Amino acid sequence: MNQLAATTNENLAHISNVLIYSAIAVYLLAFFAHTGEWLLGSRSKVGRTAAALTASSASSAANGAAATAGPGVQVRQQSGGTAVLERPEVVTRTAAGRRNVPDGPGAHGGDAQGDMYGRMAISFTVLAFLVEAGGVLTRALSVQRAPWGNMYEFNITFSTVAVAVYLALLALKKNVRWIGLPLVLTVLLDLGLAVTVLYTASDQLVPALHSYWLWIHVSTAIFCGACFYVGAVATLLYLFRDSYEAKLAAGGQPGAFATSVLERLPAASSLDKLSYRVNAAVFPLWTFTIIAGAIWAGDAWGHYWEWDPKETWSFITWVAYAGYLHARATAGWKGRKAAILALVAFGCWLFNYYGVNIFVSGKHSYAGV
Repeated sequence: MNQLAATTNENLAHISNVLIYSAIAVYLLAFFAHTGEWLLGSRSKVGRTAAALTASSASSAANGAAATAGPGVQVRQQSGGTAVLERPEVVTRTAAGRRNVPDGPGAHGGDAQGDMYGRMAISFTVLAFLVEAGGVLTRALSVQRAPWGNMYEFNITFSTVAVAVYLALLALKKNVRWIGLPLVLTVLLDLGLAVTVLYTASDQLVPALHSYWLWIHVSTAIFCGACFYVGAVATLLYLFRDSYEAKLAAGGQPGAFATSVLERLPAASSLDKLSYRVNAAVFPLWTFTIIAGAIWAGDAWGHYWEWDPKETWSFITWVAYAGYLHARATAGWKGRKAAILALVAFGCWLFNYYGVNIFVSGKHSYAGV
């Protein structure tokens, strides 16, 4: 009977590995599709021109006069009677000390073919997510425990949850499809690192980890990390988009590449709002994660807090995010200063996972990589 159970677990572990590699292949297809969406969107002006003309015609019909319609494009007559559609300049308006800029059209840039590639990318991402989730589940069945007892298992679970958060935001009709390309690229790097450097064969845990707190503490840590990642991407792009808008407001002319990419993103205010809401919503859960870890440490080791490297950097991460949220409430630290602090906080979270687990020895080192 024991031999049969061992064989079954070994087969499940093998299936899990196959599913993870299959997910990598499908994520790669999603990456190519997202890349096609951005490339076609950057090259195509037809979609943007058509949308501008449509908006202009609708406005003219409503007002009864073309002169007051505010056309989205200008028509210039060349010699020989050839009409040329010129793309309008981007206008940045300031209201009450704040730029009032509409959100960009998205990665597809208003191009129908680009949008088709974007929809294909989402379909591939959903398929890859399901395959990867199956790999995580079979890994759990092969060891008959929570599938996050080492860094390999944490990595494959973390990337699965990060994609789940992204797909949930899409299902809620949030304007986040632009996250798709950096997210899929990050997931590919994460899974590549997991299957090459961090891979650990299925095994049972040390007695200290056999606790229901493993499900509570580690699952919340993974979910918080996935949400912090989404907030960090939005924060980083906010810094670029804010510089782009500021340059336009000052009368400058950004480069062609910056214009092609940044004009399609949501406005800086929208990116800033998204990152703040995500970080603010998850911060209480990160607080609970630390408290749950302390309770688990008390049960396992007899001490709630011993300033172990993992505990210390979890607390440093908490302080950094608390500082960010406080900065948002302080007039002199809103905007770019607060955004930089948010990136520092996410950097602390990354070091807490990768740096502490790989380079620093402590009580949390028993799980191995």
